Amino acid sequence: MAQKRVLMKGNEVIAEAAIRAGCRNYFGYPITPQTEVMHYMAKKMVQIGGNFVQAESEVSAINMVYGAASAGFRVLTSSSSPGISLKQEGISYIAGAELPAVVVNIVRAGPGLGGIQPAQGDYFQATKGGGHGDYRNIVIAPASVQELYELVVEAFNLADKYRMCVMILGDGTLGQMMEPVAFRDEETIETVAKPWAAAGRNGESDHHTITSIYIDPDVLEGKNLELQAKYDVVKANEVRYEAIGLEDAEIVITAFSTCSRISRNVIRQAAELGIKVGMIRPITLWPFPYEIISKTADMPNVKAFLDVELNAGQMIEDVRLGCAGKKPCYFHGRLGGNLPTQKEILDKIVAIHEGKMTQGGNF
Repeated sequence: MAQKRVLMKGNEVIAEAAIRAGCRNYFGYPITPQTEVMHYMAKKMVQIGGNFVQAESEVSAINMVYGAASAGFRVLTSSSSPGISLKQEGISYIAGAELPAVVVNIVRAGPGLGGIQPAQGDYFQATKGGGHGDYRNIVIAPASVQELYELVVEAFNLADKYRMCVMILGDGTLGQMMEPVAFRDEETIETVAKPWAAAGRNGESDHHTITSIYIDPDVLEGKNLELQAKYDVVKANEVRYEAIGLEDAEIVITAFSTCSRISRNVIRQAAELGIKVGMIRPITLWPFPYEIISKTADMPNVKAFLDVELNAGQMIEDVRLGCAGKKPCYFHGRLGGNLPTQKEILDKIVAIHEGKMTQGGNF
């Protein structure tokens, strides 16, 4: 049974959700706008007998994650954009060793040091593999504080299920906003046996070795093929999205996280102008919901797509892949930590409806 709703900041809910999911190990380094995750963990881990370490750097933190995950423990780290860049080598090692871990990226504006305002410029980094080698992370994009709770808990279950790194991709708005959240009295923790873990011999003759080092090319190729086969299973079973008003939509907005929140009111505003607008909100950015995009592009009532992001146009590449040229795909983005207004999005919808928009490079 759900408890009474509590007003909490998004970053704090991330930490509380991880604790409720059975995470007792947190390693990180402070960086705005996600530092409240660390603050919360610093207080709570002491109280529940967990492990909290403020590492000397993001590089150290991700390698501590590697160590705890190797021993079979649920483990979390969090950071923001430049900090996630520093963790990329370790995330690739985690993927190569097939270790379950959860990484939170509360995205800030970039490139470079950028600013602390919200952005979605890390989409490519998260979904295409920001580190070296042929690997994938499951990437989940919550759109509310309640979803942060639900999906962080789910991230730990998915990490254990597939022995993968799962990334929660949020932004500064989501991490800093306060909304009511309802916690369950008890979490469903999907217990997965971890016979591979380096947790001592336990009477066995051989110890367990966690590694991503395979010197022989054929052996390494075989390992890569095993990973790709696993990723195919994830793609077949873990695609998640929200579809709104597609049945009679003339124009379909694609947006995730904060941009999807802004776009919801635009759907109502467009209806008042006699324009039927729907929305597809990817919840898993990888695996991406190509199938629903493709099916929607086949619908005769749908005339065009409008992709809305806090970047120069990243997810739109996946939207266009899903559309496969069947319908035009337009883009509206804001940069530098600026948020698109409802009026900006509505003006684009009106222009598309009236045939006044051209594809490509439109902000």
